[in-house]
Amino acid sequence: MGDSAHTADAFEAGRRSNARILREAMEFYYPAALRAAAAVGVADHLGDGPRTPGELAAATGADADGLRRVLRLLATRGLFTEDGEGRFGLTADGDALRTDAPVSVRSGVLMVTDPTMWLPAGEMTRCLTDGGSAFDALFGMEFFDHFTGDERTAAVFHAGMASLSDAENRPVAAACGIPEGATVVDVGGGYGGLLAELLAAGPTLRGILYDRAHVLAGHRLATPLPGGADPAGRWETAEGDFFETVPAGDVLVLKRILHDWDDDRCALILRACRAALNPGGRVLVVDSVLPPGNEPHQGKVMDLMMMASLTGRERTEADFAALFARADLRLERVVPTPAVPSVVEARAI
Repeated sequence: MGDSAHTADAFEAGRRSNARILREAMEFYYPAALRAAAAVGVADHLGDGPRTPGELAAATGADADGLRRVLRLLATRGLFTEDGEGRFGLTADGDALRTDAPVSVRSGVLMVTDPTMWLPAGEMTRCLTDGGSAFDALFGMEFFDHFTGDERTAAVFHAGMASLSDAENRPVAAACGIPEGATVVDVGGGYGGLLAELLAAGPTLRGILYDRAHVLAGHRLATPLPGGADPAGRWETAEGDFFETVPAGDVLVLKRILHDWDDDRCALILRACRAALNPGGRVLVVDSVLPPGNEPHQGKVMDLMMMASLTGRERTEADFAALFARADLRLERVVPTPAVPSVVEARAI
């Protein structure tokens, strides 16, 4: 009887393991449903209260039955609700899916589930068997080469990054600790969301938004700063290649830049920053800092995105220290933020 009980226990443990692994293997359908809901903009039509799938289908041009099934799955995670009459509503947790939400993430969802991210994730085995990025094999070139030559990809990427950054920029700016009167260079700063927050928090700061010309064309620094502060006369844009040169400044900020690139190309970027630092200046790298052990962290998920689609990685504190040393910089401290990334501070050796 003892052997029988042991066999039964072993079978039950195996059955639970089997069920869990299968359930997790099917989890990719959830972000697929999230992308579908974001793509048709269903949340935009729920601001005034619940509606039936038929009403939502008429408003979005979607198929009513398919939309019902997608929303039913998303409701299991608390982004939508379904009432007894089959009407779907938007929850507080799902509100950021609205395009006009205060901190909308719709464009961010469309970016991280775009084919340029989604397809390489499905081919991640290539990264293990062949090394390097799966993106190259699928698209015939590196991510940013494809990005430069494809207007659709570029638009999705920039809008998505701005969407993700909007929720991070204020807490990141608060953690940067930039002294009044400093000149801040936002290296690869995209549309300037972080620089806008920094200028709003520091009324005597001056800022330089540094990026490629086609990116700078969409910058938002000419609009009122958060809180209504007037940025007039305190910012400028500069075009260039951060692998080669960077404008001079007291504080050089690289937000979600280094994680896109391998160590050798990161060293090129950091050397350009080192050469541009004013005396006593600092480099602030804003990226995920991976915790040790098996503690869950969004950076560990994003690390696989970097592996599959780009050439970069998320890094530990020790990784950053080694990377800085290659550019004659010294890691000073890591400042956590309420958002996913931390502020990693370096000074010239």
